[in-house]
Amino acid sequence: MEQQDPRVADLGFARVDVDRAARTGDPEVVFGAGKTPDQVVAILRTLHAEHPERAVLATRLASEALDAVATELPGATVDVAARAATLGPLPEPRGRVAVVAAGTSDGPVAAEVAVTVAVHGSAVDRIDDVGVAGLHRLMSVRDRLEEADCLVVVAGMEGALPSVVGGLTGVPLVAVPTSIGYGASLGGIAALLTMLNSCAPGITVVNIDNGYGAGVHAARVARQSAPR
Repeated sequence: MEQQDPRVADLGFARVDVDRAARTGDPEVVFGAGKTPDQVVAILRTLHAEHPERAVLATRLASEALDAVATELPGATVDVAARAATLGPLPEPRGRVAVVAAGTSDGPVAAEVAVTVAVHGSAVDRIDDVGVAGLHRLMSVRDRLEEADCLVVVAGMEGALPSVVGGLTGVPLVAVPTSIGYGASLGGIAALLTMLNSCAPGITVVNIDNGYGAGVHAARVARQSAPR
C-alpha cells in the first residue's frame, strides 16, 4: 500500500500542498481558473483546516465559484472586484505596500494585488487613477509613494507609469502590465515590453495581469523591510 505523504492532502482531483507554509512562510493559494465551484470550496476548506490561524486565498474565481464560497463557507470573505476569496483571519500586517493603478480599468488587477498583499501579511495603501495622462495626479501622492516599503504599479495601454514612478522614488517597485488597451496593445504585450525596457533602474516586472505574483513579492519585501 502506498504511504500517504503527510505534506500533501490528497482530495482525489488535487494534491494540496499543506506543508508550503512551513517551507516558505505562506500557505498554498488556490488558483481558481478551470476549477469547479465544488473543487474551490473543498481546497479552501482543506487549507483552512491546516492553517486556521491565518487566512488562505483563492484567486481568479468565476462568479459561480464566488457564490459557492459565500454559501458553503460562511466565514469566507468574497472580493468580487478581485475575483478572489479569503478564509480565516488576516495576519497582523508588517510593512506597507502601495498599490498604484494607472486607470480605473486596471482596477481588477490592482484589487487582486491588494487582497494578495493583505493575505501575505502587509498593509495596503491603494492609490488609484494616477496614470501618465495626468501627471499632476501622481505628483499629488508622491509622499505616499515614499512612505511605502514596496510599490506595485499596475498599468495597461502603453505601460509607462512604472518608469515614471521609478524615476521619482527609490522604493522597491514591482510593475504589472495589464491587458487593458486598444488593438496595438496586443493584450498587454505592449505594456509588458515597455516595462521590461524601462530606463528607470530597480524595476521588477511580472507577467501580464499577474496581480497575485506581484502581491506576494511585494508583501515579502515589505515584511522584510519593516522594523521587527
